[in-house]
Amino acid sequence: MTEKPILETNPADAQLMTQKRLVILRTMWLDGPNIWTYRSCIEALVDIQELEQFPSNLLPGFYERLTTWLPGLVDHRCGIGEPGGFLLRVREGTYAAHMLEHIVIELHTQAGLEVGFGKARMTSKEGVYKMVFRTPDPVVGMACLEAGVRLLHAAIEDTEYDLQAELKTIKRHCDMHGLGPSTQHILDAAYARRIPIVRLNDGNLVQLGHGEQQQRIWTAETSKTSAIAEGIASDKDLCKDLLAQCGVPVPEGEFAKTAERAWEIAQEIGLPVVVKPVDGNQGRGVSLELDKQTDIEKAWALAYEESYSGVIVEKFIRGVEHRVLVVNYQVAAVSRGELVCVHGDGQSTLQALIDQQINTDPRRGETEITPLKTIRIQTNPVVSLEVQRQGYTADSVVPAGAQVVIERNSNASEDVTDLIHPEIARLCCTAARVVGLDVAGIDLVCEHIDQPPKTQSLAVVEVNAGPGLLMHIKPAKGQARNVGKPIIESLFPGEANGRIPTISYSGGDEILGFGPELTEILQDQGHRVGLACDQGLVMNGRVITITPSANWQAGRNCLINKNLDTVVMQVKASAILSEGLPFDRSSLAIITSLGSINGLDEWDILNREQHFNVMRTVIDLVLSSGHAVINADEVSLLPLKELCDGKVIWISAIADNPVVDEHVKNGGMAVVCQGDSIHFKGNRAEAEARTPISLRQPPLNLIKTLALAASGWAMDVPHNLLRADIRQRY
Repeated sequence: MTEKPILETNPADAQLMTQKRLVILRTMWLDGPNIWTYRSCIEALVDIQELEQFPSNLLPGFYERLTTWLPGLVDHRCGIGEPGGFLLRVREGTYAAHMLEHIVIELHTQAGLEVGFGKARMTSKEGVYKMVFRTPDPVVGMACLEAGVRLLHAAIEDTEYDLQAELKTIKRHCDMHGLGPSTQHILDAAYARRIPIVRLNDGNLVQLGHGEQQQRIWTAETSKTSAIAEGIASDKDLCKDLLAQCGVPVPEGEFAKTAERAWEIAQEIGLPVVVKPVDGNQGRGVSLELDKQTDIEKAWALAYEESYSGVIVEKFIRGVEHRVLVVNYQVAAVSRGELVCVHGDGQSTLQALIDQQINTDPRRGETEITPLKTIRIQTNPVVSLEVQRQGYTADSVVPAGAQVVIERNSNASEDVTDLIHPEIARLCCTAARVVGLDVAGIDLVCEHIDQPPKTQSLAVVEVNAGPGLLMHIKPAKGQARNVGKPIIESLFPGEANGRIPTISYSGGDEILGFGPELTEILQDQGHRVGLACDQGLVMNGRVITITPSANWQAGRNCLINKNLDTVVMQVKASAILSEGLPFDRSSLAIITSLGSINGLDEWDILNREQHFNVMRTVIDLVLSSGHAVINADEVSLLPLKELCDGKVIWISAIADNPVVDEHVKNGGMAVVCQGDSIHFKGNRAEAEARTPISLRQPPLNLIKTLALAASGWAMDVPHNLLRADIRQRY
């Protein structure tokens, strides 16, 4: 944070601070690249009022209260680049906006969210700061910001603060609005491949890539997950029949329409048996190793409550339950299950023993981020039936040394991926192929995962669509597996990244009409273009609206349209400042001037240097494989060359512009006007025989003409066609 020198104030004056507070004047959700960061964040305009006269070193007891509530602040590096840096600043004296930034980041961390980015900067108005922090969701971010303000005030005023209650509220917002751990894990793998990510709803439906190159995921279901395959997997009886017909060992069983029929089937196939819903998942309503009529009939009732389609009774297979994750018909991870038991002490009730011996496990909880769930006998009918079969209830005192089984299934928690026998692996892949699932969770019961199937009791008991990934991401024992990586590789094989050409352009009056004209050139070459600009929103030649559409929403509408293979978007400073940009990177960026600064004082942009720092965002986003077309005649734009990761194409209306000449001399590309012709310069121009394009008449807007020519070149428009397009206009 850029700060003014700490004021010399009499510490006794700090007693007057008991009612001094900061005020949040405005917040903005910047959903995409912006002036602060490439990723989504919240920018808050903060007025610290009288706190401007009271930095942290002049607030008695503030440091002690803050670090007591948030000891994790010790890890914040701040300006010195090492742990403890921020707290050093607090001891020496820093201002309220800076402290709020770090408090909000730490609240994210305490809620289980890794954000780690924030800044606080002074504005032109005394005591008013811009404070920004990264957050995965605007609702979650605002909850952290509001809780952070309350904590800061409590630490200043020495009042009570219930941190756990605040964190509980934040976590509830995370559960309601945040992505689930399986989805987030897949997105992390996509981000590592620099594949664009677009969240499509408040749940776990996410688009990967843009336009016609996109794929979609919904937790562990993908665009390649067949609806028919999902239907087969959910119909356990049908799934088992198909597997058996293809030689996959499955437990013998039948559909039971009534509890009485369930007992009859159990006697026919032999005890013990398993009773489960036809269309269940995640182990709900499944009861194992039943051998008494009353237990089987009770289990049927439990399974029936969980099912839309009925109940299956099948032979119980001796062995240990495993979950085998198959991605693109290859084994990606294997987890081994375990019986969940407690041991009596002769004094505690069964539920108390569960709370002491099981629910204290940090892997258990009520949120999606915990791989195992808290066990409550009274609210879990399957567990209740299980303990009743052993002669217990929740309130029973278990004798010392006695073991009580609490759960027999859905407890896969130990990674055994490296142990799976090749024949078992092939068997599981076959099961996934039979059903037709690109991502499948195979529930396998066997005695030894590392031995051949023929030497042991073994059966595939279920094939699941959209399997949970948390057991593989955070196993209780063994190695964590990056199962998101093979899912992404199956959706985007090889070097594919889901990108389509994304073109942004910026400037002043000289760029008027550029987007529609460039779109026509690209459409002439067969591109299906989405255009979002001041003239409206057009998708593949169809006018959606003629209202000004140089904004985040219109650009995003183009990016999610599967019918488009190219997007052209006008980028304005006001959109960067107030919304962020809808695309993460661009393949081509055109900037002919900084444009007008009028109206930007709303965001405290008051001079050309600040204006430049906003508009550089356009060039910052160019891919290393992309191009930037920049007006070399605008001196203010010359520093942009060093900010571009791709190749720069200078344009100039001056035949002997020294910047252009030096650039071309060093192997660069340029498009310039010489006499009544447009000339393409550089080694690539010579190799492609990019001869001059003579103009029939001087264009009214020469810079725009040069920008069109340079953009067509960057987009590999054949030279004869580009010449025809340019001459048709001029």
